[in-house]
Amino acid sequence: MVVMKMKFPFQKRVKLAQGLWLLSWCATVAGATTFTLGCLLKTELRRRAEVMDNTDIHIVPNTLMIVGLASLGINYFASKICQDALDAGRFPRWKNFLKPYFAVSCFFTVLMLLAIIMSYAMKGSLESSLKAGLRNGIRFYKDTDTPGRCFQKQNIDRLQMEFQCCGNNDFRDWFEVQWISNRYLDFSSKEVKNRIKSNVDGRYLIDGVPFSCCNPSSPRPCIQYHLTNNSAHYNYDYQTEELNIYLRGCREALVNYYMGLMNTIGAGVLSIFLLQGSVLVSLRFLQTAMEAVAGMENTEIETEGYLLEKGVKETIMEYLDPVLTFLLLKNQVQEGTPGETTPAPA
Repeated sequence: MVVMKMKFPFQKRVKLAQGLWLLSWCATVAGATTFTLGCLLKTELRRRAEVMDNTDIHIVPNTLMIVGLASLGINYFASKICQDALDAGRFPRWKNFLKPYFAVSCFFTVLMLLAIIMSYAMKGSLESSLKAGLRNGIRFYKDTDTPGRCFQKQNIDRLQMEFQCCGNNDFRDWFEVQWISNRYLDFSSKEVKNRIKSNVDGRYLIDGVPFSCCNPSSPRPCIQYHLTNNSAHYNYDYQTEELNIYLRGCREALVNYYMGLMNTIGAGVLSIFLLQGSVLVSLRFLQTAMEAVAGMENTEIETEGYLLEKGVKETIMEYLDPVLTFLLLKNQVQEGTPGETTPAPA
């Protein structure tokens, strides 16, 4: 069953080829934009690699860069095909090229759609990666003398100031770790000894936060130590007064930042996907309309173009059957390869 059959007089074919040539170059620019957006997102993710536990989220920018580069080639050939469609004598040279071309083009267009879906669906993976990465970053905050962790304190401080956040979930995360290095503790002090003895791990835990948690917009000088001790500060109530430190956790801040960035990129790539789909659909109509002219003396006759010669299922199987047959034959060859045999004794 032919899908979406349309009649194409000569003038309509010419206008389709000319319009599609222009559209394909617009799609080429859009492909370069997709690649650029992928590079931008990749760069932003790599900037915060030290607070991410894994790189699963990088599949989104990697896919965008791949489909962006593929789109450049797809639309370049589309423009060449449109040029030759204006000359019935030159178009037949593309006949054997177009079937694999459409297969590859559809694959990368579907891949672009998957990248768009992933840009909205990867929130859970991003959040779990940041949760573990920030937890480790806070735990290693004090290790300024340890190779490989020398810049962890600087990174966390810059992160908290840039995103106006504190801790992983909130500022209380700093109460659960020793974030002051032993080299800066006076072990002859009774207070230090008591705090170290007060927990089984022998850590120096305090109800305080690093300076980078301080909110500069607060009218009160920063209170970063003894946050839960009302008597340690004048006119201060830990439970009711709004603290002059950042209350939002860095995980929430980073998730909102990256999801906002990916959702914006996803919306932009969605428009590029629609443009790319329009190019492929129009090119398919042009191809089928021009094939009807092949071998005709009068090339200005009216022809019919269509999207699919058969149903959707039959068309998909037509493209998949050669691939499945190849894989099946390859598997049979591997299973039938005889192992090394020892020669029989004479």
